[in-house]
Amino acid sequence: NHIEFAPEDLVGLNAVVVEIQDVGTRYFNYTKDVFNLMDVLKQMKDDAPSLYIVDHINPAGRVVEGTMPSTVQEVNVPKVAHRHGLTLGELANLYYHEIGAKYALHVISALATDSNHQLMPWTIAPASDIPGLFTCDMYGGGGLWNNTNISPAIGTARPYEYIGAPFVKTSSKEAVPAADGVLMRPCSFTPSCGKYEGKKCYGYQIMLEPGVEYHSLLHTLQLIRYFKERYPEFRLEEGFEAKLSDPVLMDYINGKVSLEQMREHVKVEEQKWIRKAKKFTLYDDLPYRIK
Repeated sequence: NHIEFAPEDLVGLNAVVVEIQDVGTRYFNYTKDVFNLMDVLKQMKDDAPSLYIVDHINPAGRVVEGTMPSTVQEVNVPKVAHRHGLTLGELANLYYHEIGAKYALHVISALATDSNHQLMPWTIAPASDIPGLFTCDMYGGGGLWNNTNISPAIGTARPYEYIGAPFVKTSSKEAVPAADGVLMRPCSFTPSCGKYEGKKCYGYQIMLEPGVEYHSLLHTLQLIRYFKERYPEFRLEEGFEAKLSDPVLMDYINGKVSLEQMREHVKVEEQKWIRKAKKFTLYDDLPYRIK
């Protein structure tokens, strides 16, 4: 689940080359590990090797969701929106300036060769819980389930598309929150690993109509509030607030803020993030929000 290295492994090197596939969301472990590497290089001062980032197209596209961290946040996470709409190279460019690094940073463009930008964004899934391109559209909000006792179906073929737990009771007549163009299909699944390994879970499959631009974060927050109000067994687990890092969104989950107030807050914060992100983009297409 992490890229591991020791600071002493970097001593005496001329350069470090990083090539990973980011998935478009600020809490992706491997991307946080790259930022940890950048922090370590900064601490090496004049002895730091150069850093080369082999850039790739963001498989989640240029769509932006959510807010920049405004409270205590996860370590090695830059101040970017939940779904940031940038490439890894652009994120590294932003974080480099955010931490005031001085070592040499080079980004090898995602457009450097025809194969770079004509092939699929990946040929091998970047992580065990990100099996396909569709997963990235679900992960901007769906990653929050990992810090609750609702399973995002890791250990199945459709992580973040299925959600559920052994204590959930489904019904086709239940008014489960659903965004426009989204169907919530009652289902069951048994994870082969992770949370509830080998246990039957009941919940819902998030089904998107063709062509729908899905705001995963807003929908996930609605679902979290729904589960919190409906099931006494539901709980938020360690690290949830740091991952969310927004008191207004937390107030919505706790029933202190209305859906309309939360939507307006997110809209304003997405506009702020897009203005900031444009300073660090390296390509012609720019991040945008779902209206």
